[in-house]
Amino acid sequence: MSSVTKSGYWDLMTHKFLLWAVVSLASKAPVAMAPLALVFLSRESPGGYTLGATLASVYVLGEVVGAPLLGTRLACGRMRGQLSAGLMVGALAFGALPLARSASAPVLTVLAFLAGAAPAACPGGIRSVLTRMVADDMVPRALSAEATLTQIVWAAAPGMVVFLALQVDPGAPLLLGALLAATASLLVFRLPEPQPQDPAERAVAPTARTLLSGWPVYLTSAAAMAMLATAELVLPALLEDRDLSVSWSGPLLAGFALTSAAGAFCYGLRTWPGSVRTQSLVFLAVTATFVSLITLLPGLPGIAVALLLAGVFQSGVMVTRNLSLRERLPESAHAAAYSVMYAVQGLGYSLTASLTAVALDLATPSTAILGGVAITLVITVVSAIAERGTAPRPTAEQRTLADADHGPREGNKR
Repeated sequence: MSSVTKSGYWDLMTHKFLLWAVVSLASKAPVAMAPLALVFLSRESPGGYTLGATLASVYVLGEVVGAPLLGTRLACGRMRGQLSAGLMVGALAFGALPLARSASAPVLTVLAFLAGAAPAACPGGIRSVLTRMVADDMVPRALSAEATLTQIVWAAAPGMVVFLALQVDPGAPLLLGALLAATASLLVFRLPEPQPQDPAERAVAPTARTLLSGWPVYLTSAAAMAMLATAELVLPALLEDRDLSVSWSGPLLAGFALTSAAGAFCYGLRTWPGSVRTQSLVFLAVTATFVSLITLLPGLPGIAVALLLAGVFQSGVMVTRNLSLRERLPESAHAAAYSVMYAVQGLGYSLTASLTAVALDLATPSTAILGGVAITLVITVVSAIAERGTAPRPTAEQRTLADADHGPREGNKR
């Protein structure tokens, strides 16, 4: 049975965690605002919406390329400096885009790519800082808090971009992103430098083989993201197909993000039965069910209920996937692995966007959503079989207990 944790979230409310939360919010907000901000920046230029969509795509491509390349270089003892440098370069690129709005398309493309690539290792690195700041039994709660903050940022970002772009200046959202990224770049040095909790873990870059061993987790995360991306991207077409106002897309997606935040928060309140791998599969199956119901339940209320409930359980998928990756790989590889997973999720979203356009030309919106769900479930089965073939890596505490059981002689053979 599940049980309520004794301390809830109160034990997280330390000065270090609150500072981490400020850094996290300041680094995530520019990422959440960037694609839509780039569209508004170019809206009134000669390139119009086409240029804006291109710059948004290039920005995401920069994240996909930068996350694994820079994330694998993160190592204990110098992580803060690397994170700070990436954020500062990103801040400069964000700030340069509004100033160069009248420049040629190639110049803007380079700046958009740099804005996405330079700080791309930060989500994984900052998550790794968090998990090393807290005790092992607090990690699920800490990752739930991180997911809650992320979803709140994603819910608020579109409205903030639209308000600033229309009421202040088309470049204002990007300038705000530059200011926030620069603030995070400076504050990251106030966080504790991550140090290995296990003395056996050396501060060296993880090998490609080590990172690739987490492929089942990456694959499931990307599949789950792709399924929900299908629902999000097809939602306007689905509303139009049912003779509903397309303007409902914004409130529905904002509600989805908020229920995801609520779901992540609730996950951290309790200790749930089963392994995190099992929890992840259950959450994913329930999420897929509710995404499918978007196509079946009638009217706007039916779509809203199904989408909002999908958000509640989707956040559980992402938290448990992070926990699964943490169990599967050694501590020294966590920051790099989180960055690789971030890149794979971005790649999955980008491919889904392309496939969705093709699907809408060949089938109805409902069929496109159900096709995305079916593909996700097939990938999930493959990933689940692969994960069952390998045991989770024991924690440092478990290895210490094992050494004590076997005596000092046995323990020295490691």
